[in-house]
Amino acid sequence: MQTLWEHRYAQRTQKMKSSAIRELLKLTEQPDIISFAGGLPAPELFPNIKVNEVCSQILNDHPGKALQYSTTEGYQPLREFIANQTSKKGFDVTPDNILITSGSQQALDLLGRIFINEGDHILVECPTYLGALQAFTPYSPDYITVDSDDEGMMTDKLEEALRGGPKFIYTIPTFQNPTGITMSLERRKKLVDLTYRYGVPIIEDDPYGRLRFEGEDLPTLVNLSNQFCGEPGCYSGNTIYLSTFSKTLAPGLRLGWIIAPTQVIGKLVQAKQGADLHTSPFNQMIAYEIGRLGYIDEHVKDICEVYHQRRDIMLEELEKHMPAGIQWTHPQGGLFLWITLPEGNDTVELMKFAIEEKVAFVPGASFFPCGGGENTMRLNFSNASEENLRIGIERLGKVFKQHMVN
Repeated sequence: MQTLWEHRYAQRTQKMKSSAIRELLKLTEQPDIISFAGGLPAPELFPNIKVNEVCSQILNDHPGKALQYSTTEGYQPLREFIANQTSKKGFDVTPDNILITSGSQQALDLLGRIFINEGDHILVECPTYLGALQAFTPYSPDYITVDSDDEGMMTDKLEEALRGGPKFIYTIPTFQNPTGITMSLERRKKLVDLTYRYGVPIIEDDPYGRLRFEGEDLPTLVNLSNQFCGEPGCYSGNTIYLSTFSKTLAPGLRLGWIIAPTQVIGKLVQAKQGADLHTSPFNQMIAYEIGRLGYIDEHVKDICEVYHQRRDIMLEELEKHMPAGIQWTHPQGGLFLWITLPEGNDTVELMKFAIEEKVAFVPGASFFPCGGGENTMRLNFSNASEENLRIGIERLGKVFKQHMVN
């Protein structure tokens, strides 16, 4: 039977790869493994009581609407809520500019469906989000990469890359996954300036922007794009903006959204109809009610306080236990930090020794679409207790001291 099917797969399936992160998440099911691998919010902070209250209310008051088929665009009150929240960020959109998706991962896939032809050039920062690569790669693009440093994408190298005529730029400018780095204001402005000059649109992915622990909020690229075109309060449409409730409410609800020009939303709706018809109306109603009551804002404050503490503990333990020659980022928010070992090390190989010590991380090479990054790795600090942060980093330090190539 396997022989019958294996010759019938579409050619694009050859480009589909299992996520290293998804595979490593299986390790979290082993109680003796301390995992810094997944990009997981802390489950003990999920708003269980509030969700339970809202679910009961919805099923008592609107069971037919919650459990019935719904519109592809999304639950209208939720789209209005997102539009109102967006206006507080400095630019106005209408619900017609918003499509609700089954998580931001679906948003990435839908964008790939409507924009990417085989051989199209897609410009990404390097390293970049593995989930975006998984979403885009089956559509057979060619990636153009621009290196990053502690201020984000190195825009002094961007103009040369833009001469390659990319279809769009994909970037996570705030608390980037995997590095945790935030693009500086100067570079954000230069990025937007260059994209207007070369006529290249931006896809701005912003799942972590509200999870800031320290420092000043920076304008989003979509805000700067609107200012650049001379209409600071209006949506210019040069930048498509993605976000999600996964990090600010609960990932299991699988709720994200896209803000885009209405003609782009129309194409995305057509693509989504072929994928899942619509996102769960029940889950959308849950998010709307919790948001309407102001609870998401309260919840974000609570989780930021805890994640701030956990980040500080991880940084403290890295200083204590890492051998010389290892560098790491100091994120001002989000869920991750990024470690770079001396050249010649392979974190995939080091991962085997780490598992023996009952600790897990994500090797960095998967985040590099054109190769490289073998000496890098990602750590998640949000989903570990203080005790496990201290024990886990000590174990990692032991692994590196014993097996790292200097």
